[in-house]
Amino acid sequence: MTAYRFSRLAAVIFAIIALLQLLRAFTGFEIAVGGEIMPVWPSWIAAIVAGFLAYLGFTASER
Repeated sequence: MTAYRFSRLAAVIFAIIALLQLLRAFTGFEIAVGGEIMPVWPSWIAAIVAGFLAYLGFTASER
């Protein structure tokens, strides 16, 4: 696998994760981890981080 393909694949995966986190944040979908309900605010942070990583992957694959 070339560096171009790896960067593009990682970017697509992070973009999907960012979109799913945004979907959870906007809908307020509840997730239980170990019997505890996770608050929605970490989804906003995860969406920002995953979106930034997707951006970095897409820009790295253009070089």
